Amino acid sequence: MTLEVIILAAGQGSRMRSTLPKVLHPVAGKSMLSHVIDLAAAVASDKTHVVIGHGADQVKSSIPNSTVQWALQSEQKGTGHAVAQALPAVSDDAQVLILYGDVPLTTPETIQKLVSTSADKANTEQVTLLTVELDDPNGYGRIIRNNSDQVTAIVEQKDASAAQLSISEVNTGIMCVSASALKRWLPKLSDNNAQGEYYLTDIIAMAVSDGVAIHVCQATEPMEVQGANNRIQLEELERFYQRRYADKLMLAGASLADASRIDVRGSLTTGNDVYIDINCVFEGEVTLGDGVRIGPNCHISDSKIASNAEIKANSVLEGAVVGADCSVGPFARLRPGTILAAEVKIGNFVETKKANIGIGSKVSHLSYIGDAEIGRDVNVGAGTITCNYDGVNKYKTTLADEVFVGSNTALVAPVSVGKAATIGAGSVITGNIADGELAVARSKQRNISGWQRPKKLARD
Repeated sequence: MTLEVIILAAGQGSRMRSTLPKVLHPVAGKSMLSHVIDLAAAVASDKTHVVIGHGADQVKSSIPNSTVQWALQSEQKGTGHAVAQALPAVSDDAQVLILYGDVPLTTPETIQKLVSTSADKANTEQVTLLTVELDDPNGYGRIIRNNSDQVTAIVEQKDASAAQLSISEVNTGIMCVSASALKRWLPKLSDNNAQGEYYLTDIIAMAVSDGVAIHVCQATEPMEVQGANNRIQLEELERFYQRRYADKLMLAGASLADASRIDVRGSLTTGNDVYIDINCVFEGEVTLGDGVRIGPNCHISDSKIASNAEIKANSVLEGAVVGADCSVGPFARLRPGTILAAEVKIGNFVETKKANIGIGSKVSHLSYIGDAEIGRDVNVGAGTITCNYDGVNKYKTTLADEVFVGSNTALVAPVSVGKAATIGAGSVITGNIADGELAVARSKQRNISGWQRPKKLARD
């Protein structure tokens, strides 16, 4: 059996009140459509077809280098009409999994259960529905069953009778259907309904009429099959995702000060005994080793932090590598290309960029270190800056092991400072310094005796 996925992503999402197509609104830093495409890949589909309409070019450009096949629904005439746009490119012998671009949190386990039910009957035409029981089923199509508990139809909310509206089992829209059956049924759909649309759900009655078996799988978590039609629902999906991720982190050995105040917008891997304080955001690929401590209000993206390092409050790390037992912050910013060896200290209001800093070195206060190679046990005084940019090109600063840089020093790159050299405070260093030398580059102090401080003039 081959499995092909059709993702419906053509809707405008007018209730979002946005120029952005609905399926491109993000959950956990990734568009809802991207979540669903990743889900299709996770269940090992042979082909993935995405039906686009509103903002079609924008949607396509948001998924670069993708192997998905695009189908255009130029007029939005309902779910049945949408599936029909992709169907010509689907193999006749495939099982077709239908997903929705605005339902981003369905798990691979749930979909695999649905697909496996279909695979058990791969040699026959069939329909397998994913349903869910809701305390408040308002707005959903109801699952209609006969006295033998067999599914006989799905009735949309606007077409349901009072008795049918009381049914709590609802259609999620997600289903697996034999391609051959779809190709026979979809041309027979009618738009004679309250919405004037071609409902995909009408194929259930056709399946019953043709004697095609209808199977059901149930989702156990309603939020797995929740779509986002407005920004309130989008926020609900975000918070559910984040709480689920927080639980995963805690089960893996991390302690969170408050599980409701952490956001992961990518992948966060933690070792044992990690502690994360409140209001921290992790983006991209982030790895925290054993015993790492993250202070409050930190933003960390695409970074690796080794064991027992501490990132103090209000620090920002982007594309950084932090070695074991380092201390960073508070109020530090490590920009891309920063590599800290073990036991490095980066203090408050320090910014680094493309800086490779050796074991035990310290940049403790109010400094900028960019395009720099710093050896071990170097001390960089407060207010030091590497002047790495001349307005056109970037240049490198090299400090060998055991260098001492006095406070308020400007290192005008390209410049190299030898082992155990010392730079006097307030210096502007424009030339290389040899091993062990003392460099002082500042004007001579003058003390003027008898100088009179200016006084305010008397007012008229």
